Amino acid sequence: MSKSTNAKKTAAASDAKLSRKGVAQPAENVVDLEMSTGADSHMGLRLWLRMLTTTNLVQAELRKRLRTEFDTTLPRFDLMAQLERHPDGLKMTELSRRLMVTGGNVTGITDQLEKEGLVTRDTDPNDRRSISVCLTPAGRKAFDKMAVAHEQWVVELFGGLSLDEKMKTHQDLGKLKQHLLDSLRG
Repeated sequence: MSKSTNAKKTAAASDAKLSRKGVAQPAENVVDLEMSTGADSHMGLRLWLRMLTTTNLVQAELRKRLRTEFDTTLPRFDLMAQLERHPDGLKMTELSRRLMVTGGNVTGITDQLEKEGLVTRDTDPNDRRSISVCLTPAGRKAFDKMAVAHEQWVVELFGGLSLDEKMKTHQDLGKLKQHLLDSLRG
């Protein structure tokens, strides 16, 4: 065997060790985070990690498809979705709150969308410190196309569950959500 072949095999073995340790894994080999807790871990923790892993898988696929099909990002899509629900516009502070990101992030995304003619910014006549953002007609048209595709992708991604399974999971997560809201308020 040549030195070149040995070097390649050694590098491949080294890469495999790194992958097994979780240091250098390809994106398509996403590790189930709940498996890292061990078989005797508390079920609540395992459930949380499964939910997180599932969310990450769905988000990664949606991000990839938005980038490929529409040359856009998930944060841009999310901002436009908020504006689509509010035709009269939303204040920058409200967008930040709804998207759960900093004002700086909202400003950066809004700057990009405004340059592309997809949103407009207007100052509030009653409060010149307050800026409202609205979709333009071009922005609404672009978002409508993305929204149709996004909905189809989500339906496809959840296609592995029957309608009854989806309804049961939705109901169970609703119970958990209500429990969390109740316990975190008190």
